[in-house]
Amino acid sequence: MDFSNINFLAVLVGGILAFAFGALWYSPVLFSKAWQAEVGLSEDDIKGANMAKIFGTSLLLMLVMSLGMAIMLRGHDEGEITTVTGLMHGLYVGVMFVATSVGINILYQRRSVKLFLIDAGYQVIMLMIMGAIIGAWA
Repeated sequence: MDFSNINFLAVLVGGILAFAFGALWYSPVLFSKAWQAEVGLSEDDIKGANMAKIFGTSLLLMLVMSLGMAIMLRGHDEGEITTVTGLMHGLYVGVMFVATSVGINILYQRRSVKLFLIDAGYQVIMLMIMGAIIGAWA
């Protein structure tokens, strides 16, 4: 694996923007109340959580995911990668691997289609953001 083709600034920005998008996606502006109801968390549950641990670990995991996207897109240096190809790779990985995995978990947990759409929708768009940024800076 040749890491010389990896733009680590793009990896960092991709992970941070995916995290920021999650803050919007799971905010009161979009899906926080619906998500909270679907997973059965009360306001007290939310207030009692260790948010520094949750947010910090989430950001770290998103940075790892962004690095994985960069390795997939650039680690083999097989042709030109653009914003659009990065976006499309994010879509493919999001739909064909991540959303399907989320869907399987939702089925076994006997959760709703609504929760699947919220959680898988975020994951797909997040990966598209990462892919587009890494592709743009390739």
